[in-house]
Amino acid sequence: MKKYYYLFFAVFLSFIIFISCSDKGEEYIPVPVSPVTVNLSQVPYPKLSDYHFFEGELKNQIPSLNVLPYEPASSLFSDYAHKKRFVWMPLGTKATFVSDSKVLELPVGAVLIKTFYYENVQNIAPVGGTRIVETRLMIRKDTGWIFANYVWNEAQTDADFDLAGSFTDISWEDENNVIKSTSYRIPTEVQCMICHKNKQVIGPTEIDTYIPIGIKPQNLNFAYTYASGTKNQLTKWVEQGYLDSNFTLPTAENTVINYNDNTRPLELRVRSYLDSNCSHCHAIDRHCDYRPMRFPFNMTGGPNGQTNMGVCVDTEDYSFAPALTKIIKPGNVNRSMLYYRLNTTEESFRMPLHGRTVIHEEGVELIGQWINSLAPCP
Repeated sequence: MKKYYYLFFAVFLSFIIFISCSDKGEEYIPVPVSPVTVNLSQVPYPKLSDYHFFEGELKNQIPSLNVLPYEPASSLFSDYAHKKRFVWMPLGTKATFVSDSKVLELPVGAVLIKTFYYENVQNIAPVGGTRIVETRLMIRKDTGWIFANYVWNEAQTDADFDLAGSFTDISWEDENNVIKSTSYRIPTEVQCMICHKNKQVIGPTEIDTYIPIGIKPQNLNFAYTYASGTKNQLTKWVEQGYLDSNFTLPTAENTVINYNDNTRPLELRVRSYLDSNCSHCHAIDRHCDYRPMRFPFNMTGGPNGQTNMGVCVDTEDYSFAPALTKIIKPGNVNRSMLYYRLNTTEESFRMPLHGRTVIHEEGVELIGQWINSLAPCP
């Protein structure tokens, strides 16, 4: 019996010595694990907090490990709401580059997160504070993208899944100390589908699929300030392991700019504005592709660019006032159909179809300046 005891003791002592020697001078550092949970067989979850996208209080929107913030150069106008955007992908997966003007091809399991909020609110406690209205998710399943919308509670502690659509009355003070208000519209699932529609022909059948809008390389090709420092967003996605590195950054001429930057050329600002606010519908194989306008940034430059933007193009069969003879009538905003549709809140005429209930005053001013700068039609 003693023989076995000594044998066991010798083996145990050898194991301890081996461990001590092999780890000598080295400290074991555990690999951090992201708390995010996205089970594709169970999503959409009942509450936004179920995903664990954020650390601490949900309303602070502090991203969890591997939840990466991003921002397009030009933003879609949504009744002056501010937005915070994030992307998350499962471990070991990454997006692929298609072209400068095509949305990145995200892997199955990826999630895009966009929170809409107002600052300096006047009609909801605490007055002068921040009010989050909704957080929209797009989740990539094996069968394609799905929508999951979350409406925030009054206490601002969580948000509940809701694709039925609703309205939220909100007033806020803008940066010019002007009080503005709207009945903010949270979209229905059908409205989400319209803006994200992508027609595909499979055999003899045309079907509607759905894709993200803002994550085109041309929109992300600029520096963003992260918690760790400032870096080009596409470069950051590669370093994060979220994007295949087998591509070249878009050139300056193929990169969208911030349309609010009045130091940049007027037409470039207008092209960027139309790309962010109109191209998701007015493009080939999109919801409004039966109309002549083609507003993607890569289609509004070059020799056919102004024609694609509607300059000197007849309004065809539009049911508007007879004075609106052209989509864009150079030098005359009152005869330009596009200007009229941007400058009205009447639901049957306004553009975009969804996503706004008030007039984007700065956007209308920008388009007006551009129209008045154009040379007359031949």
